[in-house]
Amino acid sequence: MAVVAVHQVPSLTQERYEEVVRRLTNGKGPLESPSDLPFEGLLVHTAAQSENGFLIFDVFESEEAFSRFSEAIRPVAQEVGIEDPPKAYPAHTFIWSADPLGD
Repeated sequence: MAVVAVHQVPSLTQERYEEVVRRLTNGKGPLESPSDLPFEGLLVHTAAQSENGFLIFDVFESEEAFSRFSEAIRPVAQEVGIEDPPKAYPAHTFIWSADPLGD
């Protein structure tokens, strides 16, 4: 069953997010593909600035995939000052377009 993870806490800023990405990708920079990351099972990743701060929305293929993500990212996030982990929920419905932007 897919798992939805939502991360929006006061300590999560765009700058801290970008630093986590740099550390996870060995300095590569902006994410271009799930294969850029050191764990498998990420289906969807979106990050955006909202009226309530920086927001990350992810979908993982399973609870096990979310656990692998959590193990990989927790120490890095703590090092850059992100204090609270994302909240995860079992997906009720999950559909996606193979080419959502029409590229």
